[in-house]
Amino acid sequence: MGRIADLQRTVPSVRSIALDNAFYVEDGTWFESLTISVDGDLDSAAIANISGVQLFDEQRVPSGPSGVSIRRYTVLATEPYPFILGVVLRQKAIPNRIVLQDDRFEVVLTMREWEEIQSMAEEISKRFGTFDLGSVTEIDRRGEPLDSGRLSEVLVSKLTDDQLVVLETAYELGYFEVPREAAASDIADALDIADSTMSERLRVAQRNLFELIYGARSEGGMNDFEEV
Repeated sequence: MGRIADLQRTVPSVRSIALDNAFYVEDGTWFESLTISVDGDLDSAAIANISGVQLFDEQRVPSGPSGVSIRRYTVLATEPYPFILGVVLRQKAIPNRIVLQDDRFEVVLTMREWEEIQSMAEEISKRFGTFDLGSVTEIDRRGEPLDSGRLSEVLVSKLTDDQLVVLETAYELGYFEVPREAAASDIADALDIADSTMSERLRVAQRNLFELIYGARSEGGMNDFEEV
């Protein structure tokens, strides 16, 4: 299954490995951007020691008191055949998300026709021995290639460490679940900060996320829009 599977076997306590971006170089070699999440500490030496992997860059993603370590890596990897991304691309599918978790690849694809989905299923089953179709959704717009990686990169660059930590802590504690599994005070206690500080950081982080989607809001808010 490639170097991503090697990473899962080599790095202890892996939660997930996301293939955020990749481009082909030559002779089975790819430049790859990976986000690796583990319980506990993450030793980058384990990655550098994997055969066929050359580590180019490492970036730490700030996280809260949950004990989860998150790192973004850029590597040069010589992938064996078949490689999951290569199989997807040869089927002329757009790979939106590729994540290895619990010894299974979760692949989100955009394809034009149902017949193409069937062809993809047959090819993956042939190359990897198993295929489970999770769901099919009809959409009006195409997906972007490996766009989850670009999103995480933008978030890391646009949010402060404190904002990333409070978001991760709120997520891990279940603050965003319906119904909520944790109160705002639980997040503040976990971070050992005042409730008001936690609330401000969380609101600013959420506002910055919305700004990435909708752009900067006008000074007057909705009052600036004319009724039509």
